[in-house]
Amino acid sequence: MLSAISSYGYTTPGPAEEFKVHPDRAQMIAETNAAQSTWKAAAHPRFSADPPGSSEPLMGVKGNWQVDISEAIKTGEMEVFKPTWSAAEGTIPDAWDAATAFPMCAKAINDIRDQSNCGCCWAFGGTEAATDRMCISSKGKMLMPLSVQDICFNAGFGLFGCGGGQISTPWSYIKRKGVVTGGQYKGESTFGEGYCSDFSLPKCHHHGPKKPDDPYPSEGQPGCPSESSPKGPKECDSTATTPHNTFASDKITYSGTTQTARGETAIKQFMMEGGTCEVAFTVYADFENYASGIYTHVSGSSVGGHAVKMAGWGTENGVKYWKVANSWNKYWGEDGFFRIGMGVGGIDAECVASPASAVYSSK
Repeated sequence: MLSAISSYGYTTPGPAEEFKVHPDRAQMIAETNAAQSTWKAAAHPRFSADPPGSSEPLMGVKGNWQVDISEAIKTGEMEVFKPTWSAAEGTIPDAWDAATAFPMCAKAINDIRDQSNCGCCWAFGGTEAATDRMCISSKGKMLMPLSVQDICFNAGFGLFGCGGGQISTPWSYIKRKGVVTGGQYKGESTFGEGYCSDFSLPKCHHHGPKKPDDPYPSEGQPGCPSESSPKGPKECDSTATTPHNTFASDKITYSGTTQTARGETAIKQFMMEGGTCEVAFTVYADFENYASGIYTHVSGSSVGGHAVKMAGWGTENGVKYWKVANSWNKYWGEDGFFRIGMGVGGIDAECVASPASAVYSSK
């Protein structure tokens, strides 16, 4: 029997295929698909033979991000977003996408990155959202990727990196120290090479069913080992070109106080005013089986916190969802994005970003 191919190109193993699935995982997948119809669960090579919950070491948000942000608000490092307009009925659309709302920055907003086999999601979500907001605030004049390599391996001063961090840290680092430009591994994105410090760890196949054309090795396999944090960059890559080839002069920061929006309505207003933002959510074991659709927690315990970039929202068959950009490359999920039900895993508890009024400029 041939494999079944979903609308997003995933292979679901047929009975004749050699594909070992742990019995507890097989039961979870069957129960998930039988219990609801908003999303598709399927096995895949990375976790198929392991019991549910095996992704726990890869979750990169450590501690309680809501407590961390509350502390940042107390110290004045962050403030609660206050919308400039009333969310009266009809003023917030049922569906909204940042790439459509800010077409001059769609190249950045739709650029799906890859965190490799490294628990650096906390840096990716913030770097990606800052890249988008920098472009949006400059009305497209500053359309270039900011460096995850700089933030992930310099912002924590050796304490965070692949070991995990907080969603407030990228923004604090950009404000205090500035961040250089930098794209994906070996310039493998729509932006290409030429920026100061590209991400140095290779792309991998991540959690979830594997597409037939996915060229990347699975986590833990040859070519995608479990990564330790390299030293933070102090100089630009040899491939960097003018004006991005000098580390100190390539640093970019922003004005204003970092903000957090809380709850569905405020996050929608926050995004409509300034663009994408960084969020974190509690990952449950059944998310390891996500293939497509609107994820809701069906079964399995918590395996940790994961940081991502909020990119939009919508409603399908009466189910309200957030559209989210993940950092597991474009072959995962819905072309690198996933949809998640509003409120699931606390994803709309805090959304962090620079203010819409921020001006990004050289440090």
